[in-house]
Amino acid sequence: MRHPPRLTALLAGAAVTLASTALAVVGTASGAAAAPVCTVEYSVTNQWTGGFQGALTVTNNSTALNGWSLGFSFPAGQQVGQGWGGKWSQSGAAVTVTNESWNAQLGAGAKATTGFIASWTGTNTAPAAFTLGGVPCTVDGPTTPPTTPPTDPPTTPPTTPPTTPPTSPPPTPVTGAPELSVTGNKFTDQNGAVRRLLGVNRSGGEFMCVQGYGIWDGPADDASVRAIADWKANTVRIPLNEECWLGLDNVKPEYRGANYVDAVKDLVAKVLAHGMTPVVELHWTHGQYTGNSAGCADVHATCQKPMPNAQYTPAFWTSVANTFKHDRRVVLDLFNEPYPDRATSTATQAWTCWRDGGTCPGIGYEVAGMQDLVDAVRATGAKNLVLVPGLAYSNDLSQWLTYRPTDPAENLAAAWHVYNFNTCADETCWNNTLAPVAAQVPLLAGEIGENTCGHAFIDRVMKWFDDRGLSYLGWTWNTWNCNSGPALITSYDGTPTAFGTGLRDHLRALTS
Repeated sequence: MRHPPRLTALLAGAAVTLASTALAVVGTASGAAAAPVCTVEYSVTNQWTGGFQGALTVTNNSTALNGWSLGFSFPAGQQVGQGWGGKWSQSGAAVTVTNESWNAQLGAGAKATTGFIASWTGTNTAPAAFTLGGVPCTVDGPTTPPTTPPTDPPTTPPTTPPTTPPTSPPPTPVTGAPELSVTGNKFTDQNGAVRRLLGVNRSGGEFMCVQGYGIWDGPADDASVRAIADWKANTVRIPLNEECWLGLDNVKPEYRGANYVDAVKDLVAKVLAHGMTPVVELHWTHGQYTGNSAGCADVHATCQKPMPNAQYTPAFWTSVANTFKHDRRVVLDLFNEPYPDRATSTATQAWTCWRDGGTCPGIGYEVAGMQDLVDAVRATGAKNLVLVPGLAYSNDLSQWLTYRPTDPAENLAAAWHVYNFNTCADETCWNNTLAPVAAQVPLLAGEIGENTCGHAFIDRVMKWFDDRGLSYLGWTWNTWNCNSGPALITSYDGTPTAFGTGLRDHLRALTS
């Protein structure tokens, strides 16, 4: 969902630990007594068993540079798998990061931030020395971050499944947030009980950080999460920003990298503590698009783009999946609202771009397709439920079954969005395009809403979904204008708008 214009005026699960450190590295040319040539800050922003996400910020303390090269060696066998903010290469232990075309100019006192994902075993010892343009830097400060390997404490005690096929009564649902699996066209928990995802979206993490105002829009404390649970919601969808998670330097330091990751992990933990399912979703991404229906002309993740990008999005999902792979209660929603159909000439081109990515007609950056993102998640070993949206801002699932990505974990479901102003916004369209999908795979309406400040439209949506045992989430748990948001609440204590009253009362009625 796009956000009201006024807004611009404005966590791993328990099984994952975070190792973070910062090194101040100061250097001068050999034999010189001049001011330091460079300052390098090295940090481990996120760490999991066998892998970690790191960040490097280099400050040029000398004369302006037109092109730069940062060098260092990993002392403990670490291997870089993905990198951003520069061109990364590794030969043996030696790592080199050179500038991209857009950050080649490094003025006196200017900074450049890069990031990477790497593997490690044994100890994750930090590099002891760096060079900038071949000039050695000497380390001033600690050289080794904490190296205690992360432990993997259990999250929810596993429940032993029945040893014989259940007959009657049906399986008892697990208490609290379930570990969700796909069984036919249903979501099921560890006991085999059928589950529905019913709840709200909690917007803010996609835009506040990149706009420089914070991380969340409104409070993200325990009381505000409890207020969601008081509506009898069992699911909270949390939109994210890939540049803030990866720590790109166009985002303020206090709102990026480890600070952002920690805030997300904390909110996920609070949602789980109240027995609800967190859906971690990628909303705003990098890539310049100025074609039909463009949300902005900015290359940075400051609006919705038609598709994910190959430069950063696979790295985002590698890091996020590694963060939450030990807690299958966390659901991964790959991309908010694809719209390659607005850029391409034919539906075949749009759906092919959607699945396969690469060079797509009308989109000026290299696209990461849904198959690329599924592959990135599964390569980490994560078995979490993955949601894959359709075209036309997730409102079109007409060829989802034909083009759906392959999932080796077989834990994939369809995501769909609907508002009263969308094309597919009546029962005839739902019967013709949604019902065939819902007959084969689980279907979640990840966003439902209307711009009337009423709830007559979502009442129809909820009835259609209730009649088929499907799932839906209202947009959005924010105190915006109920027309332009649309907003469910007027206060984070859970006081509803007229629109929100319809969703709240319906959720409570389902559990009464």
